[in-house]
Amino acid sequence: MHELGIANSVLEAVRAEARLHPGARFTKVGVRVGELSGVEPDSLSFCFEALVAASDLAPLELAIERCPRRHRCPACDFSFVVVDYELACPRCGKAQTDCIGGEELELSFLEVEQP
Repeated sequence: MHELGIANSVLEAVRAEARLHPGARFTKVGVRVGELSGVEPDSLSFCFEALVAASDLAPLELAIERCPRRHRCPACDFSFVVVDYELACPRCGKAQTDCIGGEELELSFLEVEQP
């Protein structure tokens, strides 16, 4: 279950930021998880909650933004969200399109309350 390692890495990133802001209270951390990232958002959330409950960062919340698979057509430069594994361009019908999104796994924000 690599989601446990990812959840731990998120907490380590929050702790690193906390060292830069002594006395601040961190309330929420956001992550972007792409459809193609190989990360199961529900499992990540479960692991995060288990780790944070037993830590000095409780009651830190995790907000997960799910990012869909996106493609771009090199022929007409149209970008679109892939639905039902249909990779052809919905505008011009070209079958060959390029993946431009959906592999994200990144921290997106951190909410902080200053003392």
